Amino acid sequence: MRKFNLKGKVAQKLKGLETAASENQNAESGAEASAQNQPETVALGHGKICFAWRTDVGRIRKNNQDSVILGNGLFGVADGMGGHNGGEIASAGLRDGLLRETEGKEPSAELLEEAVKKVNFEIWEQQEKDASLTGMGTTLTILWPAEEKMIVGQVGDSRAYLIRNDEMKQVTSDHSMVADMVRRGVLTEEQAACHPMRNYITRAVGTDDSVEVDMLSIPRMNGDRWIVCSDGLYGQISKQELEETAKIADLEEAAGKLLVLALEHGGKDNISFIIMDDMGGPLRSHEEKDDGIVSAEPEETEKEGRTAKDAASGDSGQEGVTAE
Repeated sequence: MRKFNLKGKVAQKLKGLETAASENQNAESGAEASAQNQPETVALGHGKICFAWRTDVGRIRKNNQDSVILGNGLFGVADGMGGHNGGEIASAGLRDGLLRETEGKEPSAELLEEAVKKVNFEIWEQQEKDASLTGMGTTLTILWPAEEKMIVGQVGDSRAYLIRNDEMKQVTSDHSMVADMVRRGVLTEEQAACHPMRNYITRAVGTDDSVEVDMLSIPRMNGDRWIVCSDGLYGQISKQELEETAKIADLEEAAGKLLVLALEHGGKDNISFIIMDDMGGPLRSHEEKDDGIVSAEPEETEKEGRTAKDAASGDSGQEGVTAE
């Protein structure tokens, strides 16, 4: 599905509508790939993270505009948008820029936020100089484990979920038209899932010379399971399917089955996600008071113009590698 970036008067007009009522990898190959791999484990300065990941072009798109961000302790997904190959350039540029800016650095919310803002300007400047890239941008959901906190950065409508005490919660808040309508009680989550404006986002990296980044710090606990994903995953399967499958103990099995489900349900968009177990959090029991899982409520931002999220270049069915 195409994704549009809302700005200015366009957003105001659309808000007036609120009250109106690849064949590149099939499901079997996804399961086989999962069975042949083991989860990757990366030893960080603050413990260990075990993870598995997938990125797939899906069944409709010709190219993959998603980028998975792994390295320097970062775990993220960027979902690019823009005509031609603009989305791929934006998401890959964000990935490479963040890896460059965080190399050799200790995890810090301030550092991550500044890195996103710096790379945002670089992407925006790139399209200002090249008319063929006008309107390109990308979402970003990224985790950076610090000693006691999981630092989370968010722009757009990719998501981070946390499974703790056998319950899955969405930690991030989407920057999208329908998500804003849900927060204000105009739509239910069920209505939002099939709303014709569900692909309109209100914030993206690279579409303006500055960007507001939602930053959260979630207390880490041993045994936490995180899912970071583009809408190509959560938009194709139900919340119940996502939660039940993500709880499968073996990470590679869980990753393989999540990809299979997204493809079986249509694979209408690029599919990218990381599923990870935090084995290095502070030695806190899950029986302790759980006051650390909160969702950020982003402020409304409106931008001018719109961009299309066409499919992009990419590798289909890529799988986990070590995050070095």
